Amino acid sequence: MTDSATEQSQREDTLHEHGWLTESSHQTSEGLILYVRCAHCGVRRVDLLPHPFLPPRALSREHG
Repeated sequence: MTDSATEQSQREDTLHEHGWLTESSHQTSEGLILYVRCAHCGVRRVDLLPHPFLPPRALSREHG
């Protein structure tokens, strides 16, 4: 992908709020690791859910 195509893709991704769907998960000593994908654009990232009463936080940058 060219730099201009990558920049265009990144701009398009910022035009909507991602709706994350969990594709898979596993428990670690730090909490639950979630592998998530945006239902709209398909971008993926890895999140950590440290406690069931706290929101997940991103461990990786968005990719895809």
